[in-house]
Amino acid sequence: MRFAVLALAALASASTLTPSVLPLLVRNPYLSTWLGRAREAPWEDWPIFWTGSHIGFSVMASVPASATVYPLLGRPHDSLPGNHKLYNVTFPVYLGATFDASTTNLTYQIPGSSDDDLTRVTLSFLSPITPSSTLRQSIPAAYLTVTVEGCLDVNIYTDLNGEWVTGNRGNVLAWELFEPSPKKGDARPAIKTWKLSRREEQLLTEFNDHAEWGTLHFSAPADIHHQCGTSAVLRQHFAEKGLLRNEVDRKYRRVMEEEPVFAYSKSFKLAGGKSGSGCSAKVDSVTFTFALVQDPVVQFASARGLTLMKPFWSSYFGSADDLIRYHYDDFETASSLARNYSDAVAIDAYQSGSQDYQDIVALSARQVLGATQFSGTPDDPILFLKEISSNGNFQTVDVIFPAFPFFLYTNPQWLAYLLEPLLEHQLSGQYPNNYSMHDLGSHFPNATGHGDGRDEYMPVEECGNMLIMGLALANALRYDTEPAFMSAAVDGVAEHIVGAKEWARSADEYGMDLRGGVGAATGPKAAEKWLSRSYKLWEQWTGYLIRESLIPHNQLCTDDFAGWLANQTNLALKGIIGIRAMSEIADIVGHDDEAKHYRKVAERYIEKWQEYGISRDQTHAKLAYTWYGSWTTIYNLYAESLLCFHIPDQDAQGRAAPGDSPGQKPIDGGEGGSTPFVPDKVYKMQSDWYSAVLQQYGLPLDSRHLYTKSDWEFFAAAVTSKKTRTEILGSIAKWVNETSTDRPFTDLYETEGDGGYPGIYFKARPVVGGHFAFLALERACGGKAVEALGFLDEEPAAKINVKQALLADLPERVPWTSDL
Repeated sequence: MRFAVLALAALASASTLTPSVLPLLVRNPYLSTWLGRAREAPWEDWPIFWTGSHIGFSVMASVPASATVYPLLGRPHDSLPGNHKLYNVTFPVYLGATFDASTTNLTYQIPGSSDDDLTRVTLSFLSPITPSSTLRQSIPAAYLTVTVEGCLDVNIYTDLNGEWVTGNRGNVLAWELFEPSPKKGDARPAIKTWKLSRREEQLLTEFNDHAEWGTLHFSAPADIHHQCGTSAVLRQHFAEKGLLRNEVDRKYRRVMEEEPVFAYSKSFKLAGGKSGSGCSAKVDSVTFTFALVQDPVVQFASARGLTLMKPFWSSYFGSADDLIRYHYDDFETASSLARNYSDAVAIDAYQSGSQDYQDIVALSARQVLGATQFSGTPDDPILFLKEISSNGNFQTVDVIFPAFPFFLYTNPQWLAYLLEPLLEHQLSGQYPNNYSMHDLGSHFPNATGHGDGRDEYMPVEECGNMLIMGLALANALRYDTEPAFMSAAVDGVAEHIVGAKEWARSADEYGMDLRGGVGAATGPKAAEKWLSRSYKLWEQWTGYLIRESLIPHNQLCTDDFAGWLANQTNLALKGIIGIRAMSEIADIVGHDDEAKHYRKVAERYIEKWQEYGISRDQTHAKLAYTWYGSWTTIYNLYAESLLCFHIPDQDAQGRAAPGDSPGQKPIDGGEGGSTPFVPDKVYKMQSDWYSAVLQQYGLPLDSRHLYTKSDWEFFAAAVTSKKTRTEILGSIAKWVNETSTDRPFTDLYETEGDGGYPGIYFKARPVVGGHFAFLALERACGGKAVEALGFLDEEPAAKINVKQALLADLPERVPWTSDL
């Protein structure tokens, strides 16, 4: 078959880490299927939605020669009697899971009559990440390819239930089997599709975080068998006969009322080939697709008012059926583009850290994009984001901020699409406060804004975040740090898209983004244009930071679970770096006098910050200016390096950007050569301190607790010595292998004990994009950002007695307050 070689080519390379949960089919907040209890066999439990609730999804194999049924995924065997005269139920040998950035593979071995007759079955789940094709990334669909290799005839069965389209089992479902007639001259293999939805949908509504609107399309080749009906009936029939009846149960009912499932079966005829040395193995495969089609995807308080937003893909395809057909036929191209990205990530991550780091970023990538929905048009794309699990906010600024290294590394244009709705909404005057809003709406998918200005109160946090991300994006545009995988080409088998001609300025006829096209231009002029449009907001937010960031009053930072606190050292640093970022923004758009002003303010503030925020013995940063005997992880220091502020002026601001005049001067009018914005000693101090306070499973967030945030660990580790970085990375890898957490990759966990949840259950959040902090930093500033930190490896780490250092910072008669 055409898919056989491709399925094998898509197999992810060996993975060294053993996470407790693995992504299977993860595309957006509502198409999000995971393998729970991933350290055990996949038939021990049902797959899960990101919340941890079960989803009906199963795969079985049967071998006619031995009348044996083998559960592969889920618990379909619960529907099969233990002793049956026509078949036996047993388990295959599970060979384990492998994964890369886009793919998870589960591999099994089925015995034959002899050791030569072993048959291998691989379930390959592909949620392709395609940085060079925004269209493909926007498609809310994923692939499952089942590959069988051996000498046995094997039958494969798969089914799913109504839990894919509702979180309420009491809802009544509606379904149909769609079998389109081939069009004249269409040589493509025919497909058929189960269409499943709630009988009465509730637009833009959730139940237990599941979407209550939209249609699931479950597609397969037209020449395999299908059936829908009561789960136990279908599974028992397959176990007995090895195939399905091609029947459709027309009785609509509730999700678990005589549980209706929607199934396919495929027979692989591999027996009969024997060579002189034994079995002559054959290979065959079948591909299924899963798409959750919603239109609209969200509602958004845009500049023109509250708007129902259509999916991005609808600009290219006239109907959902056209989309499903295209997506199915596009498997080869999508696989190739995803492999290109996954290989690049693997190489970069291995060189940046280790095999463990390679696995961590691979595990994180789909989770980031699994919180997003693409909307807008090819000429004006928008990327919406749900704050998954923590509270469901829409377009949360301090969730985008920890995630943004992923976007800087993968496709900086996608970061622009993420920031766009926040900028548009606030430029339209719908938000009344003079600081940046926290989010666009209390709960996804409804971005109705906060016209009363009563969103979560994080003013310094969000102003700093927006300014830092704004300049980081502008720098990515200025210095055109586009990675090689962004230029990946289709391999000649890509499907032509009829609707693409309407968007010829943005994408080609195969759905590939045009370099330099509308919305994808790079270079100094593109950076200036992007910043200029929102200059009013950048100025407004900087004014707030000048008034409020040096000594922050009692407020929340992004780590809001830790509570309100005044004079936060790390928060103040973010605000000060935000002011410094504004000096660069002003310079880029040609406001020289303002650039000088903001830089002078930032330089004055950073001197004061060191006086206020660093311990008396100069060994560490305090949690708050007046909290003596405390310490904190100042992960916001990462932004200073990422924005090129740690590079002497002659190498950064004084260096001509591509397209600028060679004689460009530093914005202060001098000759360059000034010292870095944050002194080297602060980096060295924190690098040594992190090594001293490191725990079994990572670097605690601060001295109040032993819990940590993995995103901030990577931000902090990225700007430490190689020794400290290696220690932190090793401790996180150890946690991934041993943690007791049982939901998709949490970012908040205990660094001691069993590495479990600290009473707060964060899961599947896009903030794991912060795990890409190493990779984004290595690409920043034309590659000079990391070079500028070379001084950290020139001297060995200082030996620090943590308890003595904290006691030395205490005034007399102040009680001991630290856990460490």
